[in-house]
Amino acid sequence: MTLCPFHILEAAEGEIRIDGLNVADVGLHDLRPQLTVIPQVQAYPILFSVSLRMNLDPFGYYSEADLWRALELSHLHTFVSSQPEGLDFQYACLACSQRQLVCLARAMLRRSRILAAMDLETDDLIRATIRTHFENCTVLTIPHRLDTIIDCTSVLVLDRGTVAELDSPANLIAARGIFYGMARDAGLV
Repeated sequence: MTLCPFHILEAAEGEIRIDGLNVADVGLHDLRPQLTVIPQVQAYPILFSVSLRMNLDPFGYYSEADLWRALELSHLHTFVSSQPEGLDFQYACLACSQRQLVCLARAMLRRSRILAAMDLETDDLIRATIRTHFENCTVLTIPHRLDTIIDCTSVLVLDRGTVAELDSPANLIAARGIFYGMARDAGLV
């Protein structure tokens, strides 16, 4: 699901619309900067073998103030400011959870329209930032725990690759279908 909007995989049927536009009609250079993925621990967030500054802003589009603001919003400001090289330190000393937060900082800089968050270890920090700074964006969350999505606007439940349910979490629980069973098993109802 997260690869199709990027045109890494093409949808087998139907179309993907973002803000009313079919992504198939949008060029890759216009589309991809509007989308951001924050990978889960197993996917190990990818950073390039350059400075943190270059990982955040490889083309030099953003001001120093923008970079530090993104680090503040992604909960990395204190750590990065403690490094003697500041933004120019080499990322090798970053823990996996910090690498996820670098991905969040990239999303803050890009002001992405769609954010796919697949997180475990940094879940609370990422969710808090998403709620406050991406409130006008579509956030696609692929959860490992239902409490990650229980406050979302809508939930799409897939069963063997087919849409089985789509509604608000409250309505899905009230309908006592698949989502209700998962919520019950997770101790949420």
